[in-house]
Order: sequence, then structure tokens, then C-alpha cells
Amino acid sequence: MKIRWRLRMAAAQREVWTGTELRRLLAEKASLQLSSASVSALFTKEPSQVKMTTLAALCTALECTPNDLIEVDTTPVERPVAPPRPVADLPQAASGRGRSMPPL
Repeated sequence: MKIRWRLRMAAAQREVWTGTELRRLLAEKASLQLSSASVSALFTKEPSQVKMTTLAALCTALECTPNDLIEVDTTPVERPVAPPRPVADLPQAASGRGRSMPPL
């Protein structure tokens, strides 16, 4: 599974070109105050995690959905086929019914 952060594309489609513009929109429309460094990091890097409140604020400010910001590829990753394990030879039972005698 692959996840792509598409904030820059979603912002550009809404004619928001800079972190300063995005920061202003977050403050005006979503009442979220983020530092310039935080907005710049969201704009330029793929985050390893995003708070739900931040995601909601981004969606409110850009008038979009989480699907516009996060692209998830759910194509299964192919795993190498493991060679079959050899089956150990089991000792044959002493009696014809498949049971051994109980200990004495």
C-alpha cells in the first residue's frame, strides 16, 4: 500500500500557491493558527502523521475532502513465494489402528 500527500496539488487547484496564503486561509476559515514552519513542512514534505484536527482544518480552508489531500493506493504488494516446507517423516504407529500402546 502506498500513501501520497497531495496538499500542494489540492492547494494549487484552488489557486493557493504559497504557504503564507494557506496559513492565512487556515486562520480565517478554520480558526487554526499554525506556525510558518509547520505550514511550510505540510506544503513541502510528506508527513508521517497528521492530526485529525489539522486534516479537518485543511479541508475546511481549501473546501475539499480528505480524499483530495491523501491518495491511498490499496493495490496489494506482491510477496515472494516461499518454497514449500518439507514434511518430516512421521514414525508409523505400532498397531494397525494407528495408536501406540500406553506406557506401562
